[in-house]
Amino acid sequence: MAITMTQAAEQHITRHLAHRGHGIGIRLGVKTTGCSGLSYVLEFVDDQQPEDTVFDCGDAKLFVDPKSLAYLDGTELDFVKEGLNEGFQFNNPNVKEECGCGESFHI
Repeated sequence: MAITMTQAAEQHITRHLAHRGHGIGIRLGVKTTGCSGLSYVLEFVDDQQPEDTVFDCGDAKLFVDPKSLAYLDGTELDFVKEGLNEGFQFNNPNVKEECGCGESFHI
């Protein structure tokens, strides 16, 4: 099982961790919500949990809980800037369909 991160995402995360002044990485997970059933969750990590799987992505660490890992295997985390908009993009090969608003997905 693997999750990867683009250089743009890695740089964005390391910049924010440095600005924050503490933390060891970010947690990527999924939660049940939205039109299609699941949505992505990102949060800073200050302490690793014993059950976490850790992915070293250059200077950034990505933490994933066991439940979420089944839905996220093969995902590439990217950070995209388009005009005035910017944000994380999840390139997840497991997604069967997404809702119209783009906030949730179904596997």
